[in-house]
Amino acid sequence: MFDTVAVVGATGAVGTIILDLLEKRNFPAKNFRLLASARSAGKQLQLAGKTITIEELTHDCFEGVDLVIASTPDDTAAEYLPSAVKAGAKVIDESGYWRMNPDVALVVPEINPEAALNAQGIIASPNCSTTQMVLAMKPLHDAGKIRRVIVSTYQATSGAGLQGNIDLQEGTRAALDGADYEYKAFAHPIAFNAIPQIGSHKEQGYTSEEMKMVYETRKILGDETIMVCPTCVRIPVSNCHSESILVETEKPISVDEAKALFAATPGITVVDDLDASSYPMPSNSTSSDEVYIGRIRKDLSNPNGLAFWCVSDNLRKGAATNAVQIAELLARGV
Repeated sequence: MFDTVAVVGATGAVGTIILDLLEKRNFPAKNFRLLASARSAGKQLQLAGKTITIEELTHDCFEGVDLVIASTPDDTAAEYLPSAVKAGAKVIDESGYWRMNPDVALVVPEINPEAALNAQGIIASPNCSTTQMVLAMKPLHDAGKIRRVIVSTYQATSGAGLQGNIDLQEGTRAALDGADYEYKAFAHPIAFNAIPQIGSHKEQGYTSEEMKMVYETRKILGDETIMVCPTCVRIPVSNCHSESILVETEKPISVDEAKALFAATPGITVVDDLDASSYPMPSNSTSSDEVYIGRIRKDLSNPNGLAFWCVSDNLRKGAATNAVQIAELLARGV
């Protein structure tokens, strides 16, 4: 059990879910502290039957804290989290800033729990689109060694923060009314549209979101030889990321074997009955901590290929749930 746990970014979209999960899962801590920006300081929230006043995030606010769970923008994580480590706290970070630092563990508890238990300082939680994909890849990689993965993502507007969903709602209303709307989270209208860019332009025409999936996948699975070709697309869905995934393995894996491997993996639920029109969709996957997999089929062009569809709540397993699961892992190891 931890004595004092601090949640940084407690008022954000992911932070509020973290608080809910800590309470519902009866996280073992004697005290909780809530930290946020100056504009949120002084507000009060309920957690574990107590009214807690939000404190301003500063470099000196971590004294006496054993564990920090942080969901903040990258620049905030870069500036303040080293102060938490210096104060002696273990830190779980949801931002993208520390993930590829060679001294920072990048953890999905179902895949590499030992990385968290052996970590010193900051433990990073992966990008939401990476998390669901690597959890699906793990049993296949163990069984047949994945050599290549081609993934196309269909990502929800909530991945762009609270403003992303406001843009979806207000932009859709404006489009239906024939009115103008000034989008703030997206460079193009998201209503009735698909935007094939998430993040900034990086290398060879790929975006930052796409390159996260390349580098983070290799780091989490501990295999730098896995080839990843990603395309990330924003679609007009409020919650849950969907992914079309094609893997090529050294050893062929049958559809039946793949279904059994997925079903036996903690955190994965198989929903796969095409005749009954039963498969994962954002509408039946939201507010769940599971990664859902369906449309499992052989690649018609490659005997060592396997295609499937993967959906998960990007704010939960893609963010808040994974962070809380890491915290629970640490609590068991304390």
